[in-house]
Amino acid sequence: MVALTQDELLAEFETMTLIQLSEFVKAFEEKFDVTAAAAVAAAPAGPVAAAEVAEEQDEFDVILTGAGEKKIQVIKVVRELTSLGLKEAKDLVDGAPKPVLEKVAKDAAEKAAESLKGAGASVEVK
Repeated sequence: MVALTQDELLAEFETMTLIQLSEFVKAFEEKFDVTAAAAVAAAPAGPVAAAEVAEEQDEFDVILTGAGEKKIQVIKVVRELTSLGLKEAKDLVDGAPKPVLEKVAKDAAEKAAESLKGAGASVEVK
């Protein structure tokens, strides 16, 4: 087995896609029982760091997929969650599937989804 030099390894990493680098990092973590923070120190910082950021989602969209039977209750909840007026909230509910909230934190998205589900709506969090 021929050992690659550090320069050869870096040249090889430069040719990889972010998905390939992400898969490599996961395999590296499993093989050597380390975390990504330790792998970043050993690997080129730019592409690996970008791959890690792409994997962690910190902004979510709450999408109303259906109003259900209690449409008026759903409209009220949409108005509470947003700054929409009655007509705009009604149009949003009538036009489902539509996003109710976009780029919100995970806990806020989950809370909004629970409120909408409680009113009888069907909701997706992406």
